[in-house]
Amino acid sequence: MWMLSAAGARRLGATGSLAIAMGGLAAGTLPARDPWGLWVPRGTVTTTAASVLAYVGLTLLVVAWWAYKEHRVRDTLVTLAWWTAPLLLAPPLYSADVYSYIAQGAMVLDGHDVYAHGPSALGPDSIGADAAASVGGNWTDTPAPYGPVFLVLAKGVTWVTGGSIVPAVMLMRLVAVGTLVLIVRAVRSLAVECGADESRALWLAALNPLLLMHVVGGMHNDGLMIGLMLTGVVCALRGRWVLGSAVVALAATVKSPAALALLFIGVIVVRGSQGPVIGRAAKGLLGPGLIAAGVAAAATVLSGTGFGWLRTQSVAAAIHTPLSLVSDLGLAAGQLARLVAGTDPTAVRSVAHSLGLAAALAVVAVLAVRSLRGRSHPVRGLGLSLLALVALSPMVQPWYLLWGTAVLAATVGRHAAYDRVVAAVTVLSAALVYETQPSGHTPAYGFVLGALAAAAGTVALRRSSRAVDGSHARISAPTAASAGGAPVR
Repeated sequence: MWMLSAAGARRLGATGSLAIAMGGLAAGTLPARDPWGLWVPRGTVTTTAASVLAYVGLTLLVVAWWAYKEHRVRDTLVTLAWWTAPLLLAPPLYSADVYSYIAQGAMVLDGHDVYAHGPSALGPDSIGADAAASVGGNWTDTPAPYGPVFLVLAKGVTWVTGGSIVPAVMLMRLVAVGTLVLIVRAVRSLAVECGADESRALWLAALNPLLLMHVVGGMHNDGLMIGLMLTGVVCALRGRWVLGSAVVALAATVKSPAALALLFIGVIVVRGSQGPVIGRAAKGLLGPGLIAAGVAAAATVLSGTGFGWLRTQSVAAAIHTPLSLVSDLGLAAGQLARLVAGTDPTAVRSVAHSLGLAAALAVVAVLAVRSLRGRSHPVRGLGLSLLALVALSPMVQPWYLLWGTAVLAATVGRHAAYDRVVAAVTVLSAALVYETQPSGHTPAYGFVLGALAAAAGTVALRRSSRAVDGSHARISAPTAASAGGAPVR
């Protein structure tokens, strides 16, 4: 079929991206106030039609991504540019978080403590007031969970644009595109270091519709965290672990989960060092952490935002997200305990959260030990650890899957269908794009569409795996015959 060629998939995906962007003009995450009059609410009929258009475009993009086969790296990069371009001038898509970023930047600019107050602290005449009014739901009064490096970046965006909503969003979109470039460079380098297929790595990490929708479309700062974290790991693999630890520290001062990479940089240091075991262990366990702590402390002091970010890392856990299995179980157990024993459901939910994080830490410890013993590559161990952290976290958003997916992508071989974990994140990537509306809301039918996409993806992967198995069988037959054995039938 034409869509299976590089050019066909490229055009199909670009058509999908264009449909998403056009639909987003009426059905996207529009601001509460837009003095420019560009992103304003439309009538119900127009908004519904635009939402349908965006969903159709999303499906075209997912199909194009799935159909895109192994091609040269250059072809993959050109395809990425085609799929990204239509999204550049679109309003925020699938999330209102960018409004929080702009409002928090304005708070820093005005001298507010972003770690004590939410965007609602901004007055109606303040810089960033339009962004603050556009922040969604519970996040209006939620203190910032982000580190000082990102807040300084948000402050710069607000200062340059004067907090005007459209220019501020467009500058944040430019930052998002820069993070996409950073991710591409880091994934390519990491794939080379890991001996993986570079084109397949880019396919899973950068062409991924989940990344395009939520890093480019939604402008989530997770993209910056991922790009810096991957860059730090590349440095460590190339023997510059001190620089790598410093770069990972910068990633952690955007969002804290990146700090997990320090453990596996330590593993890389231990495995690559010479000398007594105790000395190598001390260097690996303490060195990256001490360097990162120094860099993070310096960044915090220089930013002037204070160390409050260390205490606000758990604020998001108070907000229930249906994708969090731990939160769902805690909520159900809490309600049951209230009905049976009159126990405070909040306390039960907190216990569930703690148990989930403890289980995640146990999984991370096992993966680190496996990597240390040489039974697994440290990069794969990091990717699996990030996936475990997300799976057992009290708060899970669709784009959190990208944390581990981008890392695992650098370990993908030519036949990714053989790797069950990679196959799983591939299917989940195709499914989770449907969970959120372009407006940022989470409708019940989003889960139905996601389940259908997951089912279709699973079937497609099984067929692909059988095709690869058959190809290997055909190749092995003449090999066996030439060695004097019977051909495979």
